[in-house]
Amino acid sequence: MTQAPRYFALIPAAGVGARMGATSPKQYLKIGGKPMLRHTLDAFLSSELIAHTFVVVSPDDPYIDAVAPNHGVTILRCGGASRMESVRNGLAVLASTLSRADWVLVHDAARPGLTAELIEKLITGTGDHPAGGLLALPVVDTVKRGIDGEAAGTVPRSGLWLAQTPQMFRYELLRDALAAATDPDSITDDASAVEALGLSPKLVEGHPRNLKVTLPDDIRIAEMYLAVSQPEFV
Repeated sequence: MTQAPRYFALIPAAGVGARMGATSPKQYLKIGGKPMLRHTLDAFLSSELIAHTFVVVSPDDPYIDAVAPNHGVTILRCGGASRMESVRNGLAVLASTLSRADWVLVHDAARPGLTAELIEKLITGTGDHPAGGLLALPVVDTVKRGIDGEAAGTVPRSGLWLAQTPQMFRYELLRDALAAATDPDSITDDASAVEALGLSPKLVEGHPRNLKVTLPDDIRIAEMYLAVSQPEFV
């Protein structure tokens, strides 16, 4: 009998969010009265498709215990100096928990607009694609190439997508792809590590509400989207 696929969430949350200019890591800043990371955790907890959620933090993180719920989430204190290292370390810790064919959905802690509906769309849209898949948005604006603050040309936008997360891959594939990556700066997301192996993950259209909070003004945009549905923080 073929075992039904299992889906696990892995959230790297060991970053400091320097561009936000806050006194604490940005994933713990409040949006709509709730820490940004808690919004992310709640999205996965609300999905019946996710077997369990793991969050990777730095070994000395003093905030996570007060933010993570006491059910459905396991804290892994093995965060690294880069996002890639945190994901790689998390996968290593889970080697005895996950099977090679289990699916891992890696999601940015600073994307609080994720919903159970988007999770389901990614899982359904990716299906059994051998290279996995990711949420992304097709580029609709005109793209300019800039040199010294001036427009030096227009880049054709046909076929261009803006990558989001979650990005979903079989455990073994993601582990091997990150193990093969030698330059953390060249791996800006998990899909780029898989692409470096010569594979092409599937693009599943996401939603603007799933934006990444990077700068202070992004908080207000995220709050507008989250105001549509605001579960109670308990």
